[in-house]
Formats: sequence, C-alpha cells, structure tokens
Amino acid sequence: MAEKLFVSNAQESSRMFKSNFYEAFSKIHFTVPIFLFVPVVAYFIYLSIVTYHLSALYIILFIAAGIFAWTFVEYILHRFLFHYKPTSEFGKRVHFVFHGVHHDYPNDKNRLVMAPAVSVPLAFAFYYSFRYLIGEAYVAPFFSGFVMGYLFYDLSHYAIHHFSFNNGFWNKIKQHHMIHHYRDHDNGYGVSSKFWDLIFRTDFKDVNPNK
Repeated sequence: MAEKLFVSNAQESSRMFKSNFYEAFSKIHFTVPIFLFVPVVAYFIYLSIVTYHLSALYIILFIAAGIFAWTFVEYILHRFLFHYKPTSEFGKRVHFVFHGVHHDYPNDKNRLVMAPAVSVPLAFAFYYSFRYLIGEAYVAPFFSGFVMGYLFYDLSHYAIHHFSFNNGFWNKIKQHHMIHHYRDHDNGYGVSSKFWDLIFRTDFKDVNPNK
C-alpha cells in the first residue's frame, strides 16, 4: 500500500500564484474544453468528408482508433508525467501546479480539467506527430477521435468528482478513481477506463473497495 498523502476535502485549493493574473488563469471552468475542442472535432470530421472524401467506414474506423489511442495516452501521461516524483524544489513546484494540487484538493471544481495552456500545445504536438505517422488525410478522422477521447476524459473526470451516479458502469469508474485518490495513488492511473491498468498490472490488488 502506498504511503498516504495529504488530502483535503476543502472545496477550494490553496493559492498557487502570488500574481492575481496568474492565479485567475489557473482556475478553469469545466466547460472550457467543450468550447475549445468541440469545434476542432467538427472541423476535422468536415475535412474527412468534404476535403479528403473518405468513406463512412474509414471515418468510423479511424475515429474509433483515435479514441482508443487517447485511452493509452491518458494512461501514460497520468502514470509517468503527472505522477513523476521530482527531487528538486523547482520540480516539486511544477508538479504541484500540474497535478499535485488536484491530489491535495480533489474537490476543487476549478482545478479539475486540463488548463488550455497545457492542452492546446499538447494537441498541436499530437496532431503533427500523428500526421507524420499516418498522413494528412487519415489523421483528420483519427485526430477527431483522439480529441473526443480527451473530452470524454476531462468531462468524466469532473463528473466523477462532483456527480453521484445510479448507473453501474459509472459507479465502477468513480470507485476506481476514488481509490486512486484516497487509498492507493501508486495504482489506478486510468480515469475514463481501467483497461490499461489491467494490461500493465496497475489495477488495485490489495484494496477492498467496500472498506
């Protein structure tokens, strides 16, 4: 069992920046990714149909592949980047801003979804990487699916922390993530799915979810 971290049930996290300007931009409403990335999804689906004349089958297959690719990226980012443990004071500070604050204050609704200062550069980096690998035409539906996967992750992450569910599927996802937060932060890196936790054996082994 991992060493227990500080976890506050406060509805707001501690101040992160002395500057009021930087502090304001560190708080992100959960609808921001919707306004930023739904047009991106629509644009690339439009390109798939109108510009590249891809068949419906190809569009569906590449969208599904993009969604699946996101689940893997989500797992890798969460496990190896967000849970990287720096030793320098500067590294610890950067880690706290990126992800540590969420683990210390998991109920802060303004620091749950990914900040555009991070998500937008990452989107550009992934798009051009995928474009290099699979080409300009096929990357359009693939990237649409990839962004859909990201949106599902960000919005489901918010819902997991702030909504109650009566659905068994959502209850299992929420339970998985809550164990990660409150009982074993060294396992359970999947948020929208625990598929890769099962593949890489980072699912919870010694935690009884009913306790």
